[in-house]
Amino acid sequence: MSGSRPGRLPVEIWSLIGAAFIVALGFGLVAPVLPQYARSFGVGVAAASAIVSAFALMRLVFAPVSGRLVQRLGERSVYLSGLLIVALSTGACALAQGYWQLIVLRSLGGIGSTMFTVSSLGLVIRMSPPGERGRVSGLWSTGFLAGSLGGPLVGGALAGLGLRMPFVIYAVALLVASAVVFWSLRGSELAAPEAPGEVRVLSLRQALRRPVYWTVLWSNFANGVAVFGVRTALVPLLVVEVLGESGGVAGVALTAFAAGNAVVLFVSGRLSDRWGRKPFLIAGTLVCAVGTVGLGLSSTLGWLLVASFVAGLGSGMFTPAQQATVADIIGPNRRGGTVLAGFQMAADLGTVLGPIVIGALAQRVSFGLGLTVTGALLVTAAIAWTAVPEPMRRRAVADPVAAAETR
Repeated sequence: MSGSRPGRLPVEIWSLIGAAFIVALGFGLVAPVLPQYARSFGVGVAAASAIVSAFALMRLVFAPVSGRLVQRLGERSVYLSGLLIVALSTGACALAQGYWQLIVLRSLGGIGSTMFTVSSLGLVIRMSPPGERGRVSGLWSTGFLAGSLGGPLVGGALAGLGLRMPFVIYAVALLVASAVVFWSLRGSELAAPEAPGEVRVLSLRQALRRPVYWTVLWSNFANGVAVFGVRTALVPLLVVEVLGESGGVAGVALTAFAAGNAVVLFVSGRLSDRWGRKPFLIAGTLVCAVGTVGLGLSSTLGWLLVASFVAGLGSGMFTPAQQATVADIIGPNRRGGTVLAGFQMAADLGTVLGPIVIGALAQRVSFGLGLTVTGALLVTAAIAWTAVPEPMRRRAVADPVAAAETR
């Protein structure tokens, strides 16, 4: 494990981090107006909510295809194609004349989104110096976080421009980001596609032979349930129905989570390159579990905000280490599109199932029990990490098993 001082990162990586910021900023820009926009076509609340579900479902369904495309075409082509699909479909949403046009266009956006996500993580892994994967993962995640924080603020400032304008602005921003990334990668040796005979591939079947990959899948599934699913779906309801606060306060609670995330996200990624992944994977999931259970026990707004902040701290501790672990599994100078797709699908599956299962439990019993079960799921991930070897050791020594698998 290297304890050397981090060096200067290539401009290609910074362009990917900037694109991640723009994608998250734009998503935060359109997400608040999307249900209202759908309702403007005369549909009910359930149909308006289905617009959001269609996007998530297409991400989940198309992830395996995205992984195979990365294996065959390379990360750069799939990355730029995904960005352009999201840009064009989002711009077309501003011109939609009916509900079904809107749902088809958002579904296409989900396809482009999963292409972008799988390939961008693949590019980040391939271009990151082996000793700085955690640091780069932390920066990349920070780009997404900063964008997701700024999106709603920009959206609020543009509220007077109408429901269609955010889609236009997001589309233009994505086209600009696509051009910048294309220009920065076009002559890059780091992002250049390998010659056909030089491509080393780690298949999903090979990755599934490794206990650490099963563990990172389970950990990311728990992350999808707790962070992307239950937190987003249940916390706003908890604020209104249990604490009796206004809907606007729910945004404050979500911001408290993001603030906790931001405090440690970059630092934890950098330190995981020095101390290993497991300390942050175990401690992070446990801290996030404590914060999640604390949300369910909240009796005052102050308690809720503290619990949200703690949960965000935990998430910020383990997220970069998870992404770096996938990079450690794939190894340097090797392509693993289907491995990355499996990793993404684990979180997407948790995001889809978490609000449904935990939401039903909260409705039939209590929010406290639902969030306690969610916290327990994170604890099982921490326990699983104690049972597998330190993933980062694979980069420090030759891995004869991996070498044999790729022959």
